[in-house]
Amino acid sequence: MSLAAALTLFSPSAYADTAERERPRLELYGFTQLDYIQDFQRVDPAWDATLVPSRIPTTPGQFGSNGQTVLSVRQTRFGLIAALPADQDARGVIEFDFFGVGADAGKTTPRLRHAYGQWRWLLAGQTWSTFMDSDMYPAYIDYWGPAGWVSRRTPQLRLSPLRGTHELAVAIERPSTLLDGNLTNDLRGLQPLPDLAAHYRWTGAWGHLQLAGIARKLGYEPLDSPQASPHGSALGTGFHLSSLLVKGGAKLRLSTAYGKGIASYINDGGVDLAASSPSALSAQPLLAVVAFYDQAWTDRVSTSVGYSATIASNTAYQTSNAFQRGDYAAITVLVSPATGLTLGASYLWGRRCDSGGATGTDNRAQLSVRYAFSTHTN
Repeated sequence: MSLAAALTLFSPSAYADTAERERPRLELYGFTQLDYIQDFQRVDPAWDATLVPSRIPTTPGQFGSNGQTVLSVRQTRFGLIAALPADQDARGVIEFDFFGVGADAGKTTPRLRHAYGQWRWLLAGQTWSTFMDSDMYPAYIDYWGPAGWVSRRTPQLRLSPLRGTHELAVAIERPSTLLDGNLTNDLRGLQPLPDLAAHYRWTGAWGHLQLAGIARKLGYEPLDSPQASPHGSALGTGFHLSSLLVKGGAKLRLSTAYGKGIASYINDGGVDLAASSPSALSAQPLLAVVAFYDQAWTDRVSTSVGYSATIASNTAYQTSNAFQRGDYAAITVLVSPATGLTLGASYLWGRRCDSGGATGTDNRAQLSVRYAFSTHTN
């Protein structure tokens, strides 16, 4: 069961009478998943359980000879939803998976995905950014997903004064600053103000259209002497236009995002700040696109095919191995032979291009088996 589907169970319309709505409800949900991946080239070993274009080497042999077999349970997930009675229904969600990142990259380490509470128009905690469109998530089995997807889970305080057919949401979110790799030995990022994000969504029987915007203050200073030069900040801004078009069993997901200093919100590739002169940094322009087509052929069989890209505008002061472009394509078949059981097969292709022109590609096949569970009963 998806998080969105699980949350729907706790909407006010899910209860037929007042007595039922007044009773607190608790649900444990999640799934176990085994991924068998046959990689025909190589990626960074810490990221071999998913295809992330920025982790593809552009130097032959950097991570060893081609060909690697991976079996992983890192996508396994569990969560808890509590619906509490109030003058209107309130709910709290906490959810983990086991896909370690950062210092835990490559490990089966519990990783917090969602931890938030929501009451009517107020949401507080960690969940999907207000700048993103979570309905852009296609029906596929690779963990990280399309390179150009606007994707971030972050702590935030969100207000949604309009909900329903017309939705308006505004949030302050935890800031972060991704510095170009050749700067991190001397500089560190500063987060003087929260990020400000907002979106408007129009929903109908045909699907939905969403427009989002974001504004960020991206600061930086020397590691050893905070008041020395270079020291300052740059304004990061961006927009994100997305649409889910639905007809019968067909779903078309389209998304484009463009901005300066928005790499923190893009699924893969690019940096927020890069050197624009020997003594100053500027917000790096970035374009991200997603196009995926999903088709449900029966209640138990569906397919997905699509392409995505992240394209950065590098400066003359970045090194030749700086990330310039990441491409991602996938074709997936999903079969559900029994309730809660999903079998998936996917072929994935990725490519990385560096600022200096070097490129690297990766092709892989993936088979996945997922067993979903939930304590909720109708």
